[in-house]
Amino acid sequence: MSDGKTNLQVDPDTLCDIYTNMRRIRIFEETAITLFERGEIKGTAHSYMGEEAIAASVCGVLNNQDFIASYHRGHGHCIAKGASLDLMMAELMGKQSGYCQGLGGSMHIADMNLNIVGANGIVGAAMPLSTGAALASKLRNSDQVAVAFFGDGASNQGIFHESMNLAAVWNLPLIFVCENNQYALSTPYKNTTAVSQIATRASSYEIPGITIDGNDAVEVYLVFRDAAERARMGQGPTLIEAMTYRWGQHSMRANLRDPRPEDEFQKWKDRDPLIILEDKLLFEKILSKDDLKNIDQKVSEDIKQAVEFARQSPEPDFTSMLSSVYVPHKNTVEPMNKGSRELSYVEALNEAMLQEMERDNEVFLMGEDVGKTGGIFQVSKGLYDRFGSERVRDTPISEATFTGCGVGAAIAGMRPIVEIQIFDFVALAMDMLVNQAAKFRFMLGGKPSVPLVVRGPQGGGVRLAAQHSQSLEAWFTHVPGLVVVAPSTPYDAKGLLVSSIRDDNPVIFLEQKMLYLGKPGPVPEELYAIPLGKADVKRQGTDITILAIAGMLPRALNAASMLEREGISAEVIDPRTLQPLDKDTIIASVKKTNRLLIVHEAWVQGGFGAEISAMVMELAFDYLDAPVARLGAPHTPMPYNDNLERSVIPSQDRILQEAKKVMGYNIK
Repeated sequence: MSDGKTNLQVDPDTLCDIYTNMRRIRIFEETAITLFERGEIKGTAHSYMGEEAIAASVCGVLNNQDFIASYHRGHGHCIAKGASLDLMMAELMGKQSGYCQGLGGSMHIADMNLNIVGANGIVGAAMPLSTGAALASKLRNSDQVAVAFFGDGASNQGIFHESMNLAAVWNLPLIFVCENNQYALSTPYKNTTAVSQIATRASSYEIPGITIDGNDAVEVYLVFRDAAERARMGQGPTLIEAMTYRWGQHSMRANLRDPRPEDEFQKWKDRDPLIILEDKLLFEKILSKDDLKNIDQKVSEDIKQAVEFARQSPEPDFTSMLSSVYVPHKNTVEPMNKGSRELSYVEALNEAMLQEMERDNEVFLMGEDVGKTGGIFQVSKGLYDRFGSERVRDTPISEATFTGCGVGAAIAGMRPIVEIQIFDFVALAMDMLVNQAAKFRFMLGGKPSVPLVVRGPQGGGVRLAAQHSQSLEAWFTHVPGLVVVAPSTPYDAKGLLVSSIRDDNPVIFLEQKMLYLGKPGPVPEELYAIPLGKADVKRQGTDITILAIAGMLPRALNAASMLEREGISAEVIDPRTLQPLDKDTIIASVKKTNRLLIVHEAWVQGGFGAEISAMVMELAFDYLDAPVARLGAPHTPMPYNDNLERSVIPSQDRILQEAKKVMGYNIK
C-alpha cells in the first residue's frame, strides 16, 4: 500500500462532502437490505456496504462532466457521483419513475446527465466502455477523465488486459479503479490470481500501478487526485487497486454459505471506513459529534423520503417497455436518379465513410489495419491520409475491447465506425454487441442512444475456409436493440452506410465478400441516404417472388432472366435491411405472385429465411399456391476446396432449378 499520502492536506469541506456521501451510501444499502427482506425489492441487489470510502473519495475528485463506468455493485458509485436517491430507490423497486423506468433494476442504474456510463451486470464490462468514453474525451480535446470501477474478479478477464493495453497505447485519460474486496462471489482472489497484488500488472503496460488502503477515504482521495491530474495533463492511464472488504455476501440473493473466516471478517469490520473518517474529522475538529449526528439524521430522512417516493410511484406499462428498445429512425428520402457514374462496392463504402467524416467531426473509424494500408479489402483506402491517425485508428488485435471502446464512445456522444476485419471474428466481441450495445438504451429506460456502426466482410466465395467464411446475420436479427443491414449493390452500400452512420441505434452492417469482387454499378456522387427498413424490388414479376439477401442478389437476378426465357416472370426483392424488415413490400409481392423462394448464403437451418417464411405463412398463407421454399447452405462449415465451396454457396443454376420446383416443374 502507498505510504505518506495520508499526511497531505485535504480541504475540510471536501472531507465533509466525502463523509456525507459515505453515510448516504451506508444508509441506502442498509435500507435496501431491509426492503429486499420484505420483498419490496425483488430480483437481487449487490450491496456496496464496507467499501464506501472508495466511491465517495473518487467521485469527490470528479466533476459532472467526467465519466464513470460501474459494475453490479454500483449503488455506491451512482450515489457518490450525485444520483438522485428518489430515482435510484424507485428503480430498485422496479417503478416507472425510476432512473430506468423499472427496466434496468439494481445492476443497471445510471444517469447520463451525470456521465455515469451505466452500472453493469457483466463482469469487467466497465473497462472497455470507459476506454470509449476516454477516447471521446481525447478526440474532443476536452479535459474530461473516465473511471472504470471493477472488482478483483474482473482483473482475470481478458478485457482487463486488453483495455489496459488499449488505454496505454492511445494514452487515454482513464483511471482503472480495482475495488479488491478479496472475494469473487465466494472464491478468495488469491486462489485465482497469479500475482499477489493486482496493481503490479500495470507494469506490463508501462503505466503507474498503486495499491492503497481502500478503507481510508483520505488516502483514496489523494492517490486518485494525483491520477486524475495526470490524466487531465495528457499523461495517460493509471491503475489503482483499493484494498477493501464487502460486508455482505456477493448478492442479497446469493443463498450460499459465507466462506470467509470469522476473524478475517471481524478484522475488516473493525476498520469500518466510516469510523476511520469520523475519527479523523473529530480529531482535527472539522466536525463535532453533534454535526455527525445531524448529518446522519438528514441522510436518514432523505432516504425515508426516497422509499416513500418509490412506494407511491406507478408500475411501468407494456407500451413504454416496447418503445424503449430503439431510437426512431431518421426520415430520409431516397434519390430518384442514380446517375451514370459507376463505382465498385468497395469504392461506394469508402465514399460513404469519407463524405460522412467530412460532414460530421463526431464520426471516426477504428479497427485492425484500417489506417495507412486501407485494410485487407481496401475499404478504408485513403481515409488515413485524409483524416489522420486520430480519426482513422489502427487497433490492437482485441475485438472485444475495441468494439466495447466503440460502444463507450457512442454512449459518450461520438459516432464510431468499428471495422471487424473478418466478420467471423465478431464472436470475440459478442458480449459488447449483445449485452452492451443492444441493451444499453433499454436498460436505462429508453433514454440514451448508442450511434455505433460495426461493419465488415462476411460470407464465403474467396476460399478462406470455415473460420473466415460464415454468414451470421441470423445471430444479430435475433437480438432486440440491434439494426441489421445487408446491402447488395454499390448504390445501396453507400446510401445505407450513410443512414447507418447517422442512425442513433447500434447497426450491424454486413458486407458480403463476393460483392467486393462484383461489377461496378451506378452511384450518385452527392451524399445521399437510403431509409433503413425499406426493401427494394429489383425486378418486377408476376409468377414467383425471389427474395435474395446480400451476395445472392446478382445470382437471383441472373436466374430471373433465365426464367423469363422459359416464360416464368420472377419478381426479385432485396430486403436491404433485415432489422427492421420491410414486411409490407414482401407480403405485397407474395400476394401478387402467390409463390416465394428465399435465397441466402447462410445455413438454411436457423437462417434468416426461416423468419421470413414464418412471417409469410402468418400474414399471407391464403395467397400461397405452393409452400415457401428456402435455399441456402447445407448444415456444414465452409470447406476450403474451391469445388466444394461452390457447391455449398447457392449458385445461379440452383436458384433457377429451385424456382422451377416452386412453380411445379418436375425437376430431377
